[in-house]
Amino acid sequence: MYPEITVTELSEKLRSEEKFILLDVREMSELNHARIEDSRLEVAPMSRLAGEGAGALPESVKSQVLPVYIMCHHGSRSVQVTVWLAQQGYKNIFNVRGGIDEYARSVDSSVGFY
Repeated sequence: MYPEITVTELSEKLRSEEKFILLDVREMSELNHARIEDSRLEVAPMSRLAGEGAGALPESVKSQVLPVYIMCHHGSRSVQVTVWLAQQGYKNIFNVRGGIDEYARSVDSSVGFY
């Protein structure tokens, strides 16, 4: 098992002043189609993580200070990254169930679809 949050819970966190990291593991080309604009967003494409390992993580994630909510298109890649980070000893990491597609469908369609 892996810890996760819903897109509704993510939406509540995005509206708050809470400090956290929203880690998007989609490819850069995917960000052109759908993206959550927020200062807490960090991007680390899964293909880069697969090739470079933990070295490809943003420094904010490596520090393991803040909670990290991991998102992709539908939730499959983010589950893999969540499990991988847990195996690396990371704590306070959460998969965003349904990914940005579910977020756009259930919370905010202005982020875009593809």
